[in-house]
Amino acid sequence: MVEIEVCPLGELPPGTVRIVAAAPLLSIGVYNCDGALYALEDRCSHDDGPLCEGEFDCAEGIAVCPRHGARFEIATGRALSLPAYIPVDTYPVRVRDDGIVVVDV
Repeated sequence: MVEIEVCPLGELPPGTVRIVAAAPLLSIGVYNCDGALYALEDRCSHDDGPLCEGEFDCAEGIAVCPRHGARFEIATGRALSLPAYIPVDTYPVRVRDDGIVVVDV
């Protein structure tokens, strides 16, 4: 099991996202949606462009690709609108010693 340290919990307040490098070709967006933490692959399945740099709505639980507007469910990675139809990966998030960690990467 690989773990990626994200940041201290206090540095990711509700309604924000932090993008972290997990591997040479993998970035992950970690979202704090009203205290619930989610980790979503930072890659739109439509054209492999960045996903987590786009707008997001924590109340709706949706991330929007900045390139073509495809919408994804933050909690599950499920594609919700065209041009994307393939889901993206999600990862478990834990808080350890007041630090946010993405696991099983």
